[in-house]
Amino acid sequence: MALETAIIQEKLTQKFGNKVLNFGMSRDVFSFEATPDAIHEVIRTLKVDEEFNFHFLTDLCGIHYPDNDENHQYAVVYHMHNWVENVRIRITTYLVGEKPEVNTITDLFLTSNWMERETWDFYGINFIGHPQLKRILNMDEMVSHPMRKEFPMEDSGRTDKDDRFFGRTAQKL
Repeated sequence: MALETAIIQEKLTQKFGNKVLNFGMSRDVFSFEATPDAIHEVIRTLKVDEEFNFHFLTDLCGIHYPDNDENHQYAVVYHMHNWVENVRIRITTYLVGEKPEVNTITDLFLTSNWMERETWDFYGINFIGHPQLKRILNMDEMVSHPMRKEFPMEDSGRTDKDDRFFGRTAQKL
């Protein structure tokens, strides 16, 4: 029997209640949100439940929404794949505050290790319980997280780049 999005939504809602929300199709991928306190268990359920079989973590990334309210300024997005039914799913969790954090999923997917490190490196999102959360692409001496939109992309003298086109506002130095 094919894995239907309605079944995924129904089973997750039964198990997690209002900790999973905003179900729907987004660019042909079934998507929903999970609260930060439930995200680890939601992903574990999607992986181990024999009806779901989402055994492949395709991607994990961070997003910065500086214009959103305080509770939705940062997000971690997880993309998973069920190879048997060829079904993809996207789960988003929004993080609160200036020091966003969420539980690691390295105990569920070893591949998330580097993905979480990259997300921390670029966005400053702390993955609680990560075995070695340190810079992976930027220099160790760096004190900022360069993909946060509060930092200008290039020096102000460049004329071929305009921060406004990348969701950043011009900063006065």
